Amino acid sequence: MSASAPRSHIPSAAFYLTPVIWVLGISLICVDILHVVPAVYVLKPLVCLLLVALGAAGTSADAPRYRLLIIAGLSVSCIGDVLLMLPYKLFSFGLFAFLIAHLFYISAFATHGGGRRASKGALVVFAGFAGVILAYLWPSLGAMRIPVVLYVGVISTMAWQAWGRAGLVQTAAARRAALGAVLFLISDSTLAINKFHGPEGSPIGSPEFGRFLVMSTYLLAQWLIARSVGE
Repeated sequence: MSASAPRSHIPSAAFYLTPVIWVLGISLICVDILHVVPAVYVLKPLVCLLLVALGAAGTSADAPRYRLLIIAGLSVSCIGDVLLMLPYKLFSFGLFAFLIAHLFYISAFATHGGGRRASKGALVVFAGFAGVILAYLWPSLGAMRIPVVLYVGVISTMAWQAWGRAGLVQTAAARRAALGAVLFLISDSTLAINKFHGPEGSPIGSPEFGRFLVMSTYLLAQWLIARSVGE
């Protein structure tokens, strides 16, 4: 009886999606900095949809609910991106869409290794970061104070749950989600500083660097979270 031939390794869909996302993502960052609006309108939704596909391509037979929650978060983030991209006064609606996305992420991280067991030390760190950001933004928030406080609380909770989960689960996928959550927090903090303090009052530097920092950290964050679904 002859030995069976070894099975050939077939790359996953994520293997093919990742370089496409990176090429289009870098292109998006460039056209965003250069204010090439028509190209932004095409590339941003396309990259967002590819990130959803990347999350859906991940294999997580042992945690199908985690996969569905991450896909839901990525999908709602697409809606938020489109709302913030359009030349209308839709910032509050975009903020609400991303808040819902973070609630999906919190549910994914909390019910798959995080929850009450997440590090209390990490909670203190992220709560402290949230307090510093809110204190800095507070004089400029005006009528947006309540929505921004709510959003900062939710995204900080998301980062805490992802970070705490990584310390408990200790897998590469969990660490990717944790790093993605922290980068998401950095991206949104930078966006808030640029929006509410303006280029003149922002410590970020030039408006172009601010846009680069927001978009690069955001895309990397979403890619890492999408890749946390599995190999």
